[in-house]
Amino acid sequence: MPIATVNPANGETLKTYEAMGDEEIERRLRLAAATFRTYRTSAFAERARLMHRAADLLDEDQRDIGRIMTTEMGKPVKQARAEAAKCARSMRWYADHAQELLADEEPAAADVKDSGASRALVRYRPLGPVLAVMPWNFPLWQVIRFAAPALMAGNVGLLKHASNVPQTALYLEDLFHRAGFPEGAFQTLLIGSGAVGEILRDERVKAATLTGSEPAGRAVASVAGDMVKKTVLELGGSDPYVVMPSADIDRAAKIAVTARVQNNGQSCIAAKRFIVHTDVFDAFAERFVAGMKALTVGDPLAEDTEVGPLASEQGRNDLEELVDDAVRSGATVLCGGRRPDGPGWYYPPTVLGDITRKMRIHREETFGPVATLYRVADLEEAVLVANNTPFGLSSNVWTRDEGEVDRFVRDLEAGGVFFNGMTASHPAFPFGGVKRSGYGRELSGHGIREFCNITTVWHGA
Repeated sequence: MPIATVNPANGETLKTYEAMGDEEIERRLRLAAATFRTYRTSAFAERARLMHRAADLLDEDQRDIGRIMTTEMGKPVKQARAEAAKCARSMRWYADHAQELLADEEPAAADVKDSGASRALVRYRPLGPVLAVMPWNFPLWQVIRFAAPALMAGNVGLLKHASNVPQTALYLEDLFHRAGFPEGAFQTLLIGSGAVGEILRDERVKAATLTGSEPAGRAVASVAGDMVKKTVLELGGSDPYVVMPSADIDRAAKIAVTARVQNNGQSCIAAKRFIVHTDVFDAFAERFVAGMKALTVGDPLAEDTEVGPLASEQGRNDLEELVDDAVRSGATVLCGGRRPDGPGWYYPPTVLGDITRKMRIHREETFGPVATLYRVADLEEAVLVANNTPFGLSSNVWTRDEGEVDRFVRDLEAGGVFFNGMTASHPAFPFGGVKRSGYGRELSGHGIREFCNITTVWHGA
């Protein structure tokens, strides 16, 4: 795949970039290792000062970088600006909390005595250069939720971004440079996916994090496993959105529309499978389909656009194949379902009913504004359908019954359960999944400690 900005609203190639050669990659790896040797000893206060400065610059750049993101991957420009604002807030959160999250921990006095020590503690130390392989769908946020904690912990970052968002990738390197971080603390590698394995095998690279497809995750995990290097993987999701009889149906249907089409439906944590109790199925379906039909699809740079184009022609083709396969197998199209004429990689908001297990769309992730509706008889069937997927990223449940809340928390196979609202990420809460959605956690104290050497310090009596 060429490293290029191709406007998904019209298919026009705007900028192309040459991939970095071996000499430039070696120079950057050498710089990362050298920078880490001194940056790792910097004080939390200094790292926080630099991170706050980067956040301030990002706020100042919000309109410009928002437009760049929209031009590169098609998200509505309002959502792009909101993404930039969220990144700045999260950078400040880590700047303000990293020191306490990584403070030395003292075991219980009785355990210290029992171990024969005079004193003992646990200290969190940085690992070194971390390779981040990141996707195009949230081209700022996916990177910042790695970079902010990693840099605050004293690591340095090497970014291999998706090849269709090179301007955003270069902006990120420039942002940290302008903020005053040492040269080499955060570098963008303009490389293709074929170069990732060799870089990860380099002894100077100590760990890797990847957000992306399951095949990409398998490839990185395989190399990292061979080299015995730490990885964090956030892969696909086919998140359930369960609606029970006690729910506020009007609100559940309204939020369901946003939960499905956020980021043009191209989000791992977007709700994709809508599992509705039979007692409220018809009322929910009527409101949900009406909401999907009412969405404004158009130029992503227009302020009133709610759904823009998909990021790539291949992405649209893949989504269309899933829908067509479902229809051939008996699914009912409740709205949408046909690609529009004209330029750009648009696909309409679509709702499908009468889904069966034999359909590919039941098993595979739909990365676009396509929702599937399931009717279930009770809580047990809702859980069964929700868990009948290889993925386990997040989940949404609408109920006012506390007994049902306890059951869903106990039984849903997911990294998060969000009640009476839609899944969202926040720096204070851990983010990640189970099953084929990956392993490890980003954000919160769990995320910042993923790339730390958790060191036991023991002093004899």
